[in-house]
Amino acid sequence: MKILLLGEFSNVHNNLAEGLRALGHEVTTANGGHGWSNYNRDIDLGRSFGMWGGISYLFRLLKALPKLCGYDIIQLVNPHFLHLKAERVIPIFNFLRKHNKGLVLCAMGDDYYYCYNHKHFKPLAYSDYNLGEKPRSTEFGERAYNECVGTAKEKLSREVAYWCDAVVSVIYEYWAPYDLVTDKDKNGIPIREKNHFIPLPIKMPEPVCPPPSDKLRVFLGYKKEFGAYKGTDIMMEVANDLLKKYPDKMELKLASNIPFAEYQHMMDNSDVMLDQVYSYGPGMNALLALSKGIVCISGGEAVNYEMMGEYDCRAIINVTPSYESVYTELERLILMPKDELHALKEKSREYVRRNHECVKVARQYEALYKLIINN
Repeated sequence: MKILLLGEFSNVHNNLAEGLRALGHEVTTANGGHGWSNYNRDIDLGRSFGMWGGISYLFRLLKALPKLCGYDIIQLVNPHFLHLKAERVIPIFNFLRKHNKGLVLCAMGDDYYYCYNHKHFKPLAYSDYNLGEKPRSTEFGERAYNECVGTAKEKLSREVAYWCDAVVSVIYEYWAPYDLVTDKDKNGIPIREKNHFIPLPIKMPEPVCPPPSDKLRVFLGYKKEFGAYKGTDIMMEVANDLLKKYPDKMELKLASNIPFAEYQHMMDNSDVMLDQVYSYGPGMNALLALSKGIVCISGGEAVNYEMMGEYDCRAIINVTPSYESVYTELERLILMPKDELHALKEKSREYVRRNHECVKVARQYEALYKLIINN
């Protein structure tokens, strides 16, 4: 198959491309590198700031459009897959859907259905928008909601969902809001019936073997703009408190808004990574750490494992959104004997190998793509 992966979040499409190419498919990635991360891509759709940056971007995009046509499958990382205002994305989207065959939408990142359904229907015990029945309000979350609901972005989300042949949800908290969607598509099929769960893909690296240390090396990588939205504030407070309590048993490394290559290098010399507290399953950041044999404190709720059919190897150190939960788990790791920590590291890699290895995940996408093309 000839496949176009359009847009990028956290290297998802790059990893999927690796898996699909290994299966013999012709794959093109087109994106802007996801900001400062600067991920690799086949067609560069990066945008500079300012008026001239916008004009230059639009010119390069229009020039690139012929290269974005003629595919068996075009997959969008999100309804808002270009660095343009939503009202300008809509006509480009309509052009692309007419000049390609199958269309797949990834439920990943903020869009209308994610923001609206999490905020108003609260399908999860905790999310970006609620703690139980109590609303959760953060600057980033409110901004995302206001951008995605009652705006051109809402229109774009509905348009893409209407025309797409399938929705792929990559973590349970993305699957849950799409499972509530009652809107129907171009064929009169409820959009929730097109909602497929496929795990995030990871290219397995060599295991990380940091030099011996008497201290537990704890790594916290984060985006400054997310802050309290992802629970970085809770994890930072816990890490600093435990560092004061166990200065001879723990060290802390922080990384924020740096290129991906540099970020990986900082991560590689770590034993434990702190990721998110409002997630039901591990995102790409956590999976990258786990694949390297780094123990990860993040989201690992039972329902996310069950969606994958994983009942034996549950490697993520699951925490709930509270200081006490994170404190308890991180302190346990600080005091854990070396042999037990080593076993957890091995389990981390095994979990990714069993559920997220990029070729294994690509086979699931391949099956979906074939189903779309043959219908």
